[in-house]
Amino acid sequence: MKLLVQPGDGIGPLVKAIERAKERVQIVIFRFDRLEIEKALEDAVKRGVAVEALIAFTNHGGEKNLRKLEMRFLERGVKVARTADDLVRYHGKMMIVDGSELFIFAFNYTRLDIEASRSFGISTGDKELIGEALKLFECDCTRKPYKPNSSRFLVSPMNARREIAQFIKGAEKELLIYDVKITDRDMIRLLEERARDGVEVRIIGKIARHGPQIAVRKTKMRLHARVIVRDRKHTFLGSQSMRELELDSRREIGTIFSDEKALKRLLEVFEEDWKTGAVADDSETDVAVKPPATKVAKKVAKRFSQDLPPVAPVIEQAVKDVLPNGAAADIDHDEIEASVQSAVKQVVKQVVRENVEDAIEQQREPQP
Repeated sequence: MKLLVQPGDGIGPLVKAIERAKERVQIVIFRFDRLEIEKALEDAVKRGVAVEALIAFTNHGGEKNLRKLEMRFLERGVKVARTADDLVRYHGKMMIVDGSELFIFAFNYTRLDIEASRSFGISTGDKELIGEALKLFECDCTRKPYKPNSSRFLVSPMNARREIAQFIKGAEKELLIYDVKITDRDMIRLLEERARDGVEVRIIGKIARHGPQIAVRKTKMRLHARVIVRDRKHTFLGSQSMRELELDSRREIGTIFSDEKALKRLLEVFEEDWKTGAVADDSETDVAVKPPATKVAKKVAKRFSQDLPPVAPVIEQAVKDVLPNGAAADIDHDEIEASVQSAVKQVVKQVVRENVEDAIEQQREPQP
């Protein structure tokens, strides 16, 4: 296993991996502006390598670029699939080369993430992880259900919440965390519980709330990392922050590993970032991110759900259409309307909150 550290390792390891490919490259894309990778994929096609790209159906503010990328790929012989739109966002980042080398990234294929942000990725030949990655890629390309079979390959919204929670619960002495923003109540509660039990918890990034037992600092550079190191022996690394949306409503990809060499380098980087980082201002997250996003989301969701047209008659007719001999079904209109309104309200609230938070974060990020 090899750890990739950004900025520093750059785009080189990804390009070289594509250049080594002999049979197939499978790549999942959320954001993309690296022409070096695009050229490497084009060259791979020319030498007979089957290149498959799974591209997110949308991202915040860059959907047009994704569609243009699809057209360029298709013109160059890349097989393109688009993710389904049943999840709020498809945010996972991974690449598989010849079915024998797996890359999982916290960063996107962008100049900002790779050259101006603290982030990480891993490459591995672990057969269990590769097998799960291949299965996930195939399922998401063909829009079929994916069922995880490995506790070390974390996929949101399937098993990531459960596995990350268990990972945190297993801490005995220390938790070192990189996270852009920790806002999930259950995860915060777990971190607070471990801290009260004497586990040292240090976070580089942001957390919505925390007691005096949890120490928080921020990096001098932009942060785009999601990492948890437990007891200096085991590591989680992936695309999912400890946020409700990223655990329950988006496609995110991560892994848990125990490679000593990768861990040693990761610890060195963490300690240096901790040493040079500034103590986080509690009011920064609480005031500048959470309340505006939450308030706006609640207002929009409430208004949107109130303006919904009646759905019970539509459901009633649909049920009649599928029942034999025109049989009637006992439909409780009030219950259906209330249930649908509640479900729509929750989804709208999640989507709006995420986009408001992203907008706030982008205003605060340094320009590339």
